Amino acid sequence: MAEDDVDFVIAAYRDEGAWTVVELPPRLGEDFDGFTDALARFPSDVGVLGLASVNDDFFVIVRRSGEHVRALLSDATAVWDWPLAADLAELVNAVDGDEEPEPVGDLDIVSDLGLASVELSLLCDDDDLFPDEALADLAERLGFGEQFEAIVG
Repeated sequence: MAEDDVDFVIAAYRDEGAWTVVELPPRLGEDFDGFTDALARFPSDVGVLGLASVNDDFFVIVRRSGEHVRALLSDATAVWDWPLAADLAELVNAVDGDEEPEPVGDLDIVSDLGLASVELSLLCDDDDLFPDEALADLAERLGFGEQFEAIVG
């Protein structure tokens, strides 16, 4: 995987009720451990969200609170071609190489922030949305849409 295959990687964290969104190096979209380690440096009262879009193909949501890491992969078929997806699938004990384009991991990853698992599942399953559009919708619903758009465009 080349670094230019990564569309973007961002971190979103809420501290004292206000969201902050920062762009992270694209290389973190190739390295799940590096991605989760980078999230540890941000303060947050709800856990830090890491959002990555890869090759207009799939997205990843990671939520880190201290040492606890939760994750969601939008498309299980990505594990065949992308190390980031394969590492995430291993973390969540997913079946190797699912042939169906279904989400893998924790669909409740942001339910306490206002986006129910069924709504997140619908975002993952919407064939008309590119990964950046699905994540923009998620960001808007969680309350940091403008900051997301300022970085991602």
